[in-house]
Amino acid sequence: MQEALRRRVFVVVLVLSVAFLVLYGLGAKLAFGETNGFSDRAAETGLQTHTIAGATILGLAMFAILFLGTILVVFLTLGAVRGDAERGLLQPLLVRPVSRPALLAARFIGAAVTAGAYVALIFLGALLITRATGDYWPDRVFLPMLQLAAAVAIMAAISLLGSIWLSGTANGIAVFMVFGAGLTAGLLGQIAKALGAETLESVSRVLQWALPFEALYQDALSGLTADATGVTEQIVRLGPFGGAQDAGPLLAPYAILYVVVIGLLAAAGFRRRDL
Repeated sequence: MQEALRRRVFVVVLVLSVAFLVLYGLGAKLAFGETNGFSDRAAETGLQTHTIAGATILGLAMFAILFLGTILVVFLTLGAVRGDAERGLLQPLLVRPVSRPALLAARFIGAAVTAGAYVALIFLGALLITRATGDYWPDRVFLPMLQLAAAVAIMAAISLLGSIWLSGTANGIAVFMVFGAGLTAGLLGQIAKALGAETLESVSRVLQWALPFEALYQDALSGLTADATGVTEQIVRLGPFGGAQDAGPLLAPYAILYVVVIGLLAAAGFRRRDL
């Protein structure tokens, strides 16, 4: 954490976060202003335009928050093993009674807790802005927030695993490609569902569970409108950047198991690595 402060990682993230919240507040105000103009006519058909607008812009905010959280964990972990070894930072630590798995666990906990707290704070900030500008409050608050935090924790685990074999630059590129692949899988799933392409939908579902941060993101989106019904439910389920889908009760234990497996692979690879 001290190294991240020295490199001004948190300053960069703070500037990006403030800029995002300011732009989000402006966009939310304009979106709700446009929606209020035809909400009365839409109410006659049972269409809850206020809910659609609020869920859509908050869903877009969640995408941006997940992206910013991923940037933070990448900065904190991209050179955790190979990069620190090449700079001679690991060797003084490992000659002391600190095991390699303990070092990996500490780096993961530090990155996951920091990024998780950051994601939670920015999500609450966006939530309060949405409430202030449009008087909208989602059906679920804490579960989507926790799922976003869990998603960035998974990204931290993936980044730590890559840092064992890849240089900092290569690992950062690889992690962002994995992030993009997960979001693309979710988007393909929505397209396949709309077209009735069962094979493509099955492939997309497999990819989402292979990269469960995407499943967590979609489940978090679905929590925003968990109580919506009718035409409103069908529209908001389309969701931004991949749709909103309820993943079911197995997602949480699977995500925990996924991180454990990634940790075991990372520990095994770190043991074999010659520093």
